[in-house]
Amino acid sequence: MPLVLSWAVLITGLVWLLDIVLLKPRRLAAARNAAAPASGGKAGNTAHAATDDAVDKEPLLVEYARSFFPVLLLVLILRSFLGEPYQIPSESMVPTLEVGDFVLVNKYAYGIRLPVFGTKIVDIGEPQRGDVMVFIPPHDPRYFIKRVIGLPGDVIRYENKALYINGERARYEFVREFEERLPYSTGFVPIREYVEDFSDRPHTIYRYAFSEEPREWTVPADSYFVMGDNRGRSEDSRVWGYASQKNIVGKAVAIWLHKEPGLKLPTFSRNRWLD
Repeated sequence: MPLVLSWAVLITGLVWLLDIVLLKPRRLAAARNAAAPASGGKAGNTAHAATDDAVDKEPLLVEYARSFFPVLLLVLILRSFLGEPYQIPSESMVPTLEVGDFVLVNKYAYGIRLPVFGTKIVDIGEPQRGDVMVFIPPHDPRYFIKRVIGLPGDVIRYENKALYINGERARYEFVREFEERLPYSTGFVPIREYVEDFSDRPHTIYRYAFSEEPREWTVPADSYFVMGDNRGRSEDSRVWGYASQKNIVGKAVAIWLHKEPGLKLPTFSRNRWLD
């Protein structure tokens, strides 16, 4: 989307500029030459009117470019430097974010970046543990959304479904247990809901009954270890590695709309700020 929008702004802007610099003066000169034999009185007024009409009569392509360029430029500025909407496509962040949630992504929370290239031009802040971050992962060109667990240099250990950050175990408070039928399962799978807390950023997660081998990672420079809150249904840094600093899109700050799949009207029932 940023690439398409940038090209649209560039093309419409160039067409409009070309008309101002080259095409419009030619139209004006041609109209004046055509009206040159007429002089004085009513004939002169008619000639001036014909000249004005010729200048005002733009080619259709130029008219479209002049109309759309300011709108597209404004949208590009807003989406690139201020905020961008993002729809949750999967269950990897349940229960914090559900499928069909529309979140607002703050594009300047982690610095102002050039659209398309992603180069940071103004340094404002850095991701913190517990942030819900939108980024482009190393294996897929689409936007992903996960929770930041580890910062550059952190040692992350995941053992018995518990997180250890630099040797300190995150705090867990049991909420409830329930069962759910998963797409790849023939029966119901027990799921436990916990409040997980590290860096004084509590959030709710789901743990599944199946076992996982203990693993440990050291986060490299300019990278972040990220995980989904729905731990048994999330492909994240445990699978494909780290989120790169250069591929960060922004920080998810609020749910502003929700729409269930299918022919259902959107609602504002889940609107809230994200910590």
